[in-house]
Amino acid sequence: MRRHPDSGPVPAVLLALLAMLVGWPAPSPAPAWAQGVDHAAHDSHLAPGADDLGNVDFQASCAPAVQEDFDRAVALLHHMMYEQSRSAFEAIVEADPGCAMAHWGVATTLFQPLWPARPDAETRKRGWSAVETARELGPETDRERALLDATSAFFEDPDADAWWPRIERWAESMEAAYRTHPDDLEIAAFHGLALLAAGQVADDQLAENARAAEVLSAVHEREPHHPGAIHYTIHADDATGRADRHLHMVEQYGEIAPMVPHALHMPSHIYVRLGEWPEVIEWNRKSADAAVEHPVGDRVSFHHVHALDYMLYGHLQRGDDEQAAAVLDEAWAVGTYQEDFITAYHLAVMPARMAVERRAWEEAARIEPGVPDYLSWDGYLWPKAISLFARGLGGAHTGDLAKAREAESTMAELERQAREAGERAFASYIGIDRLILAGWIAHAEGDPEAAERHMKEAADLEDGVEKHPVSPGSLLPPREALGDLLMAQERHAEARHAYEASLDVWPGRYNSLLGAARAARAAGDEEGARAHYQALMNVVEDARRDRPGVQEAASMVGVGGS
Repeated sequence: MRRHPDSGPVPAVLLALLAMLVGWPAPSPAPAWAQGVDHAAHDSHLAPGADDLGNVDFQASCAPAVQEDFDRAVALLHHMMYEQSRSAFEAIVEADPGCAMAHWGVATTLFQPLWPARPDAETRKRGWSAVETARELGPETDRERALLDATSAFFEDPDADAWWPRIERWAESMEAAYRTHPDDLEIAAFHGLALLAAGQVADDQLAENARAAEVLSAVHEREPHHPGAIHYTIHADDATGRADRHLHMVEQYGEIAPMVPHALHMPSHIYVRLGEWPEVIEWNRKSADAAVEHPVGDRVSFHHVHALDYMLYGHLQRGDDEQAAAVLDEAWAVGTYQEDFITAYHLAVMPARMAVERRAWEEAARIEPGVPDYLSWDGYLWPKAISLFARGLGGAHTGDLAKAREAESTMAELERQAREAGERAFASYIGIDRLILAGWIAHAEGDPEAAERHMKEAADLEDGVEKHPVSPGSLLPPREALGDLLMAQERHAEARHAYEASLDVWPGRYNSLLGAARAARAAGDEEGARAHYQALMNVVEDARRDRPGVQEAASMVGVGGS
């Protein structure tokens, strides 16, 4: 599946000309995925020549002529390039109508286990139809029937709207397939993914992440370039206390798939956890640039804005507001994005980050939910709540308590809706932010005890939920917010403890480092203050140093700002 790194695609016209001159057989036409699939018939295409995808050897019971294309389609599925994978499987259906597993592939691209998107009724019916077609054609091997059974378990009863029961059925079926075929690399890879997906609502998510990583490490040991093994292991380690478990795999992912936007993005999930902001920025610059070459129909792929949000986050942690503003401008200027929860999340959170990270409260107060209006915001509870959170914080800090209370009230309703829909994690994320906002409202109203109680409730709630894979991190971590509140109450030693507790979870955050330094200094610990100021200077390094806090830190540690 890999070409020599120094080679490029040979133009088909040149090959045909050489064939005529020397009497070679005429070259076969490139498969549909490599030619660029007609957008009138398919959702998307993979850029011509982008054929470094890692190693997959599925050995599908299909025509020999489509075996390589089938492996590519599965590799794209492991890369979570779902639209491109679907186009590739659909092209195989056209080339080999009797290939049952191509229909399995189409169905399996119609749900994204780790992402916040939820297939609507039409999509569920389409998946069930593809599964039924595959059954009618009859997979030829036990392993193929096991994979089909798992996807079938997800799509059964397509009229039912519940998401998590589907994920749990799929995960149970994948576990059964793995028990029966423990040495099958593809079944093992999908089993690892299923453990991660179902683990999001398990009593012990970290334990499920560990189980998944063990399965996936065994796949990686046997096939070091397997895209699913590396990709899903990174997701397994994007969790509290796990970020340094498989660092040898992290940069390898972008190397085995140098043209795949999501592969170029994934290393940053680990670098965010480690507070390594230059690496977050570098990998997501590559990802965003690659994503422009992977449109979805006539719209920009959400992989582009997904990368930009992570990049924006990195620049803001380095105090580089000019570069962060340029990234935000790029997000709005690139064009119309595909309709998806992921798009809505990032387009909501990026302007909110720009305001809240800079503590630009008047700017935050002007944020409007539901922008841009071409997205269907009614289904995006968490993204809507994020805009309201930033707006409410702006109101609470600028004295517009009516705006803050209105935002908090609407967030409470969105939290209720998420919980009733069975989306426990979304409800928790909304609830954490709502409690922080309630804390600042109580502070503005002169009730310090209620303010502290709300902040601590938010921190306790954060302890019970992992960061969602769609996000590089919280808009405002609750213990950082608690530190800010305690500083406002002149409880400096307690504030320092809160900031340091936040840094234990989210290392390298600009505002937590600066807050800890100021709190230590106010508490009379000059040595502790200098250590935190030095840590902040290490984070900003050679970034543009526009914020007053950087100049303050530079003065304390005896270096020049710029």
